[in-house]
Amino acid sequence: MADDHDEEGPAQYSSPPCFMHELDQEFRAPLSDWTDVRRWRKAERERLIAARLAVSADARTVMSQRIAEGLDAIVGKIAGRMVSLYWPFRGEPDLRPWMASINARGGRTALPVVVEKGQPLIFRAYVPGDRLEKGVWNIPIPAEGDPVLPDIVISPIVGIDPGNYRLGYGGGFFDRTLAAMPFKPLIIGVGYGLQRIATIYPQPHDIPMDRIVTEA
Repeated sequence: MADDHDEEGPAQYSSPPCFMHELDQEFRAPLSDWTDVRRWRKAERERLIAARLAVSADARTVMSQRIAEGLDAIVGKIAGRMVSLYWPFRGEPDLRPWMASINARGGRTALPVVVEKGQPLIFRAYVPGDRLEKGVWNIPIPAEGDPVLPDIVISPIVGIDPGNYRLGYGGGFFDRTLAAMPFKPLIIGVGYGLQRIATIYPQPHDIPMDRIVTEA
């Protein structure tokens, strides 16, 4: 390939650069600004959620069990530690049985709560059986309780790239919350192998996961 900056004549390419995606399926053309990134993320988010929902409920149950086993291997001794999980939404891994096992082994669990748009989440302690109410998107949240600070945050992913950058639902709650916490918890992203992608085009505000656990 000739030098793009050659002043003596136009650059010569063995193939037009705009067709690189046809030669390499992993090729991703750089996006020029945040508007382009947001547009791409919206389309990719919809594609990945549809792919996740296309997996049968039985298969998702099996994969969720494998993810729970992987979490046990990473977390190790759980007694005395506070773990924030989530209520499964739109085909996300269902870790509620693992949540119950944490409490049975002397750990504590919490769920995230949206307080206000554009603001960090808070975490409220939750034990299976506690009273719940509907939160944003009708996702159940603990009906009462003071905020707590988890030692471990389990976050569902929509997509994940090789740098452990997470594609979420686009509200920005997760990154705001981690940035506002007085200490850094262990952050573990959970999802299915089909949600791995080449890049999310990470921005300065994006915070990578410490670890990723899938059914694999």
